[in-house]
Amino acid sequence: MPIGDSIPLVGIRWDDILFVLFAATLLVSAMMVVTLRDIIRCGLALIVSLASLASIYALLGDPIVAAAQVLVYIGAISVLILFAIMMTQTKNAPTRLVFQTQSWFAAVGAIVVAVLIVATVLATTWTVAGSRLLTATSDVAHLLFKDYVLPFEVVSVLLTASVVGAVYLARRPDRSGEDRP
Repeated sequence: MPIGDSIPLVGIRWDDILFVLFAATLLVSAMMVVTLRDIIRCGLALIVSLASLASIYALLGDPIVAAAQVLVYIGAISVLILFAIMMTQTKNAPTRLVFQTQSWFAAVGAIVVAVLIVATVLATTWTVAGSRLLTATSDVAHLLFKDYVLPFEVVSVLLTASVVGAVYLARRPDRSGEDRP
């Protein structure tokens, strides 16, 4: 059954069900990012939330943005964050961090932002959505790898240098002269 068809006897379209599933996964994993205490699990929840966002982009018919989401955010930035956490995390860190004492201020801020978003959504007159646009991925690939190949390679070298620098800084000996375990 094609993805745009509705389910027999129910009348709900498959893409609507998938959108709700991906959106719920995105919201739950985003809440886990900010509420979990273990920073490694927070990083893994961030990867899940970014993957569900990429799935929503793909479902909405934009494979270029979905692929960029997977390659850039999941493949590079999230892995870099997890490497940085694992290499720099110390076992003798304080049990109650400073940002955990500011949860009431964050909750009030989140409620204010939520009220503003709901007020904006309710005050906006929404038009009927048009048809999905077809993206020409070959045109984007041609531009990226022919016309903009030099900036693309400069960014890749810069990201590689930043990873090497992060590893060097994480493995630098302490002031006492001992190497970190």
